[in-house]
Amino acid sequence: MNSKVEAEKKPAVKLEHVTKKFGSKTVIDDLSFEIYGGEVFGFLGPNGAGKTTTIRMVVGLMRMTKGNIFIQGHSVKSEFKQALRQVGAIVENPEMYKFLTGYQNLIHYARMIPGIDKKRIDEVVELVDLKERINEKVKRYSLGMRQRLGLAQALLHRPSVLILDEPTNGLDPQGIRDLRNYLHDLTRKEGVAVIVSSHLLSEMQLMCDRIGIIQKGKLLGVETVNEFVQEGGEKVRLTVDDGAMAARVVKEKLAIETESIEPQAIELAIDHEKIPVVIDTLVMSQVKIYGAVSVTKSLEDRFLEVTGGKGLV
Repeated sequence: MNSKVEAEKKPAVKLEHVTKKFGSKTVIDDLSFEIYGGEVFGFLGPNGAGKTTTIRMVVGLMRMTKGNIFIQGHSVKSEFKQALRQVGAIVENPEMYKFLTGYQNLIHYARMIPGIDKKRIDEVVELVDLKERINEKVKRYSLGMRQRLGLAQALLHRPSVLILDEPTNGLDPQGIRDLRNYLHDLTRKEGVAVIVSSHLLSEMQLMCDRIGIIQKGKLLGVETVNEFVQEGGEKVRLTVDDGAMAARVVKEKLAIETESIEPQAIELAIDHEKIPVVIDTLVMSQVKIYGAVSVTKSLEDRFLEVTGGKGLV
């Protein structure tokens, strides 16, 4: 657990033995984990793993069969209003009134929630960096700007938990980078617990402090991104004169499968101590080696390892 998580002992969201059945089929099986204020938590899983079902139960859109979910100590089962008052959410592309300005959209939304004044609206506009464009009509906004406006709307009532389902859909690389920076600022400045579900694993690796992975409704584990990636061992990339021959040599003489083969390079997932053995074996087999570089596994590499190669939603 990283320092930000350790600093906040009380979980913002806590799942206790959550189970969901549809008839005799168990789609969520005894799920228990905690999410803390001040962290971005990535929720990952292959197709049909139960991510969306879990999120629906967290926000009260679907009932649990067994177990309980607490948001800032309030039970979603028995204290629904108190629990959900703590939550803001964006599901894919937020819908706005395009004929109104961004500011007018926020005022309209604020009227439905007691206690939101002009000062708070100005604060969230500043937070998502829309100050210069907030008085323009939303129909002129780019998708990235609409995402920022949606984020401002979700934050108006000062939620302690923000849930984002596929928040990067349709965003260009700059928009994705901006969103990542806003979320990091949000956790640091306001101590919000951010829960993100996305199929963009490369972006999740940059965005998240911790991740939880589920498969077939069961929790495979909850770890920091760095811990999870490092557990996968080391990969080494060897630049050679003949990639196909090098791969054949390490398979036949060392029983090591090559993860990636290129005309003049191979990548192997091996223990650090075995690197000299591989190099010596290749040299003895007349394979020329021009370089050897350690390669850190990506979140995508490790995700595919632990889930057996299953893709994300």
